[in-house]
Amino acid sequence: MLKEFQEFISKGNVMDLAVGVIIGAAFGKIVDSLVNDIIMPIVGAIFGGLDFNNYFLGLPQRSMPLRWPTPRSKAPSFPTGASSPWR
Repeated sequence: MLKEFQEFISKGNVMDLAVGVIIGAAFGKIVDSLVNDIIMPIVGAIFGGLDFNNYFLGLPQRSMPLRWPTPRSKAPSFPTGASSPWR
């Protein structure tokens, strides 16, 4: 059974999908960092120095407000996550 599973995993489509998911997840962290660390501070400066970390969007019929994301740096994790399928 283990040999059949290894043959299934070694097929191109499964490996391509796995690599795509890993790289996509790592790239998502870069996009988050770009928005939170570069774009939002510029938008905040345009609107008089607003800090969007302390703002939230309240929606009716919700028990908890949606908060703006806290800026964080995720770019250093991209090379590690993107290279992990080839290790």
